[in-house]
Amino acid sequence: MSALHFREIDGRGAGFWALAVLLAAFLAAGLTAAWFMEHIGHIITGMTNQVVWGMPHVFAVFLIVAASGALNVASIASVFGKVAYKPLARLSGLLAIALLVGGLTILVLDLGRPGHLIVALTHYNFRSIFAWNIFLYTGFVVVSGFYLWVMMERRLNGYARMVGTVAFIWRLILTTGTGSIFGFLAARQPYDEAIMAPMFIVMSFSFGLAVFILVLMAACRGTRRPLGDDTLMRLKNLLGVFAAGVLYFLLALHITKLYQAQFAGAEAFLLWNGGIYTVLFWFGAVLLGAVVPLLLFWLPQTRRSRAAVGWGAASVIVGGLALMYDIIIGGQAWPLSIFPGMRVSSSFYDGVVNFYAPSLPECALGLGGCALALLIILFGLKLLPFLPESLADEVVAPRAAGADVRAATSSA
Repeated sequence: MSALHFREIDGRGAGFWALAVLLAAFLAAGLTAAWFMEHIGHIITGMTNQVVWGMPHVFAVFLIVAASGALNVASIASVFGKVAYKPLARLSGLLAIALLVGGLTILVLDLGRPGHLIVALTHYNFRSIFAWNIFLYTGFVVVSGFYLWVMMERRLNGYARMVGTVAFIWRLILTTGTGSIFGFLAARQPYDEAIMAPMFIVMSFSFGLAVFILVLMAACRGTRRPLGDDTLMRLKNLLGVFAAGVLYFLLALHITKLYQAQFAGAEAFLLWNGGIYTVLFWFGAVLLGAVVPLLLFWLPQTRRSRAAVGWGAASVIVGGLALMYDIIIGGQAWPLSIFPGMRVSSSFYDGVVNFYAPSLPECALGLGGCALALLIILFGLKLLPFLPESLADEVVAPRAAGADVRAATSSA
């Protein structure tokens, strides 16, 4: 059985530095956009006093949700004892921290006055899920960092399962809190549903694993490290299950709302006559986010194709961003229902569908946060041994088979 060795990537070639410069350019554009938004005001964005969460929130929430799901690979290895995933656990922890930092950076810079973050950190309203999320997000970084330390320090490997269990529970709570932000907003009819919390958990599994697969394939290809079919097909099959799970929860959410008369108008808006929101739901969230990946992963003609795995993972990400846009922006576009069952009349947007169009600074800020996450991953791989020298089948598969034999022997 071949030994498993972790090693930093070389990071001296022109390709590495070209990618680093490209990502740095996107990050600089995002910081510039944040500076203009702070000094000129949010008037340069598409946001209004009706649509207060814009395109930056779409990117930020996507990254935060994906961060939770990216740690799933490490959890499968440590908590559930699947040895085949153990070589990928370190990279999983790195992605979780990087994606969360990228998402939180967007949120902080989108405040318009980032200095006001001090108020949020020193004055808490524990009846607000936003106050709880401050502890959940910062705690997730600390727990994930400690989890990485335990996995990378050989003397502490015996504690990996215990720390991994804490990280697994923490990220479930974190994603529940993120989903509850929307589920608790009763005045926003497209949001108001308890199923939002578990749906966000399944979305995190899907989005995070899709990002993980693309990063893994790119890292192995860029460093010419073997990536066996056994490892890739395991991840592909798991992503197919998660993508199907997201589709199931979407159907359950909208069927439940269609059954309730008070949500009929909001559902008709999102599903049938909402313009861009309807298009993004059916062609983005449903088609690209679930149907296309499932066809690529499970059709006999493409189920063993590496290219199909990459395209399927990319499709999940694009569909995930479309779903986030539909949930966050579409949910605000539909008018508020502050007094359910009552007829309200005033001159302040009552019953009016709110208009929103993302501006260039908003898109630049969102892409800048994504670039920051990728830069952390890129230099993390260069500075520390997160990636095995080989993930070839003859290295990974015998280790998993040996573990299964030992487990069966001990049980007997």
